[in-house]
Amino acid sequence: MATVSSSSNTGESPCLLKRHVLLLGYRDSGKTSSCITISGQEEVPARQPTKEASLCTKTLDGMQLLLVDTPGWSLESGDLVAERLDGQSPTSAHIRHLCYPGVHALLLVVPIGEPFTEQHRRGMLERLESAGMHVWRYSIVLFTGADRLWGNGVEEFIAEGGAALQRLVERCGNRYHALDNTCSENNMQVSELLQKLEELIQENDGSFFVINDSIQAPWPAHIRRGEELDGMLGDAEVSPIFRSPPRELRMLLVGWQGAGKSSAGNVILGGRKFESGRRTEVSLRRQAHVSGRRITIVDTPGWDWFSIARTPAHIRKEIKRGAGLLHPGPHALLLVIPVISTLTSRKRRALENHLEMFGKEVSFHTLVLFSCGDWLGATPIEEQIQRNGGQLLSLMAYCFNYYHVLDSTSAARGQDQVSDLLLKVEEMVAQNERRPFLPVKLNEEQEDEATCGKCTLQ
Repeated sequence: MATVSSSSNTGESPCLLKRHVLLLGYRDSGKTSSCITISGQEEVPARQPTKEASLCTKTLDGMQLLLVDTPGWSLESGDLVAERLDGQSPTSAHIRHLCYPGVHALLLVVPIGEPFTEQHRRGMLERLESAGMHVWRYSIVLFTGADRLWGNGVEEFIAEGGAALQRLVERCGNRYHALDNTCSENNMQVSELLQKLEELIQENDGSFFVINDSIQAPWPAHIRRGEELDGMLGDAEVSPIFRSPPRELRMLLVGWQGAGKSSAGNVILGGRKFESGRRTEVSLRRQAHVSGRRITIVDTPGWDWFSIARTPAHIRKEIKRGAGLLHPGPHALLLVIPVISTLTSRKRRALENHLEMFGKEVSFHTLVLFSCGDWLGATPIEEQIQRNGGQLLSLMAYCFNYYHVLDSTSAARGQDQVSDLLLKVEEMVAQNERRPFLPVKLNEEQEDEATCGKCTLQ
């Protein structure tokens, strides 16, 4: 195995930025269907077994995506040698030819709803690591059959999928994506995958993974291929949320009109992603790579300060639509409150009533984000909370004392605060264990009205 700069790529379209992606997996895992979904080439015969490697291409925005589909592996160990990436079989040689000069990413295709056993994992390790141990730096687990999640998140599937699946995801640096190949017109899922590919390429400084066809040096006698990292992991049970922090965080900004939600989103994402200083009319979804994580934030219209009944129905509907943009649900609701505001009992009840549009479990996923942090000066936020009185303390208790302060006036200080904020969100995700995010169900309008009717106009 070797890595080379992607600038060495020469092809028929030198003006296009090329991205080489290799799909690998067991038979009937959904590799070819994924090629169709990603490339949009519906003429590819998806329902027939792939007998030889083939190339699919997709051109968009000055970039050419080259997808190499491959024959599915057999679970029988007798075929393992012939299916190794560095093997001498005609199939292996053809794959290397299509991947020349190398691949930016390997998508390891795993179907949702099918068991992934230790035999699957070890077979995958044997085939991949034959080309070099650095292969994992370029690998993403691609889960197919996302329609089988039934509204749940892929994180729940990983958590319940057993140690073998969790170890595979960890070996890939917790890089994963879920694809619904029955809904090929869903461009958002493909766009998110392409963004993850770009982030992976940036992490690897744009280098290729080159599959060598040379004979590999013998492994030390005390190390079996595919076992060396497992020895470090030991036999301990893998945490449902994994030992490493999640590489993706989905967050929903909610709060009063004029609370500073858009400005807070800009600070977190590190740029002018939302229009601040004007009223937000529709929910907007923006993403950025922050502190080694892919952060997705949705900014929502502000609600009324005093009562959910005074928040127009179309605003409530738009706020919930914003939550739907973070399917299958946000890891955190960031409840933005200006640090200088005074919280009365009426305002607190209105905040809680608005939050409960998302269900009774919303408090487990809510963090109070104080905006206008520069107003504090040298005063600790804890002292300010005590000064504000019992209503703010009650709100803190409602949110299990998850809170943070953002100062949008200082870029340097703001970035330190953002890193601390992300750590607090990850801590909250870990505390929620097998419910790491708030499942989103877009309620019918009449249900929304019924919820509103329970709250009297105050």
